[in-house]
Amino acid sequence: MATEVILNGVNIKTTGYQQEVIHDEKTGNELHKIGFDFKVRSGEEYHTITTLLYEMIFDIKVPEHKLEFRGTIHNYSTSFTNLYKEDTVGDFKLELIEIR
Repeated sequence: MATEVILNGVNIKTTGYQQEVIHDEKTGNELHKIGFDFKVRSGEEYHTITTLLYEMIFDIKVPEHKLEFRGTIHNYSTSFTNLYKEDTVGDFKLELIEIR
C-alpha cells in the first residue's frame, strides 16, 4: 500500500490505496488507475483539497511505487459536503485514471 500520493505538487497522506492497469478498448492503450482514501480536516486543509480537485487534470506521483502519470478524476466521494464546520474531519475517496 502507498501511504502518499502527490497531485500537482500537493502531498496527500492516504489511509487506503489500490492500483491497477486497465485496457482502454477504444484506443488499445494500457492505462494506470489508482484509488485512495484520505482524511481532510475542516478549514484551510479542506479549502486546499477542494480547490485542487476542481483542477480535474493532475500530474500524479506515487513515490513508493515509482509511478508517475497524468490523469483525471474517474470517481470521487466524500462523507461530508461542507467541512467548513470547525474541527470536522471528512473521509474522501478518489479514483484517478491516466489520460494520454
